[in-house]
Amino acid sequence: MLDLQSVRESATGVAAALRRRGLEGAIDPLLALDTRRREALVRCEALKKERNERSRAIGDVLRAGGDADAARVAVRDLGERISAIEAELVEIERDLDLSLAWIPNVPHPSVPDGLTSAENVVVRVVGEPRPFEFPPKAHWDLGVELGILDFERAARVSGARFAVLWGAGALLERALIQFMLDLHTREHGYREVLPPFLVNAKSLFGTGQLPKFEEDLFRVEPGGYYLVPTAEVPVTNLHADEILDAERLPLAYCAYTPCFRSEAGSYGKDVRGLIRQHQFDKVELVRFSRPEASHDELERLTGHAEEVLRRLELPYRVAALCAGDLGFAAAKTYDLEVWLPGQSAYREISSCSNFEAFQARRCKIRFRTGPGAKPAPVHTLNGSGLAVGRTLVAILENFQNADGSVTIPEALRRYTHGLDRISAED
Repeated sequence: MLDLQSVRESATGVAAALRRRGLEGAIDPLLALDTRRREALVRCEALKKERNERSRAIGDVLRAGGDADAARVAVRDLGERISAIEAELVEIERDLDLSLAWIPNVPHPSVPDGLTSAENVVVRVVGEPRPFEFPPKAHWDLGVELGILDFERAARVSGARFAVLWGAGALLERALIQFMLDLHTREHGYREVLPPFLVNAKSLFGTGQLPKFEEDLFRVEPGGYYLVPTAEVPVTNLHADEILDAERLPLAYCAYTPCFRSEAGSYGKDVRGLIRQHQFDKVELVRFSRPEASHDELERLTGHAEEVLRRLELPYRVAALCAGDLGFAAAKTYDLEVWLPGQSAYREISSCSNFEAFQARRCKIRFRTGPGAKPAPVHTLNGSGLAVGRTLVAILENFQNADGSVTIPEALRRYTHGLDRISAED
């Protein structure tokens, strides 16, 4: 979340930054509450001072043999007024915390202006779409014809927006997970972690999914746990309520998890195929950085995610999201978009974001530069490295052949036990 003192001291700048997101007057209720709080504190302190003075005066009266009954009544009245203001302050503090929790991060100055995805800026295009001598099929047809994708049985077992992977399809999914983990741990320096797949509300608040995105989550009762929407949540919270040694930074973790999202706000888009499922696999990259280095770290993390696409020889582009298209907690984001010939479009396969101190304040993750130094929030970053199901989609569509088979990219064959082609006969 934003720092209240910084919002108060730089209100005009913060308001202008949030206006870039399309949010007019976003901090006005917060500032009004903050003014009420400070005014109430002033009143409360003045009444406490008066009560102390009157209490001392009662002692003087009693020592002189006088009658202090009226003075005692006045002191009791002051106490009641103080208690009422203190109760008001509790309510104001609660409302302040809630108001602050609903305000998104401010965009970094380098983020392009714009309010919708149409105004995102493509910063580079890597690789060229393969020319096909036949009409390329979408993966939802190709996979079904190969016998490796089954939406009908998945719907029977669970419902819409689920899929069953059979045989070589399941093998390819597993191969992709292992390939991504090996690449990031052995070549990019990430430490692998296998986190819990159920998280509590505090963790989801910390990374910014709660309270704003409650409808997108699957809640499990009893216990009030939530299925992870992304490994970002448990992995970032591994250091919640900690003060890290600055010498340890940056920290870099990668994790495979299944992910679960209700897709409450998708309103019927991407209903076909594997692009937008309730359950999907993902390998996530999470980094913790010193503030002054975090935007260099964003470039590094983005490059690590890109390397997966390069090794798989998939054409893609990188887009800098405009201010209005940023995620709630992000200060800056690059989307990696892979070319899908069956759909004649680039589709997102990874979002790489720098959250600066926004998540760290919510999670209370700080670092200290040395003995006696004041702790400060770290900067957190994450990105998909990659979304596994969408990578499988990209392979099926880009490596399909005229006979309906799919060639497995060279980089994956050590993980598919030498299998180099998926055919209907398999």
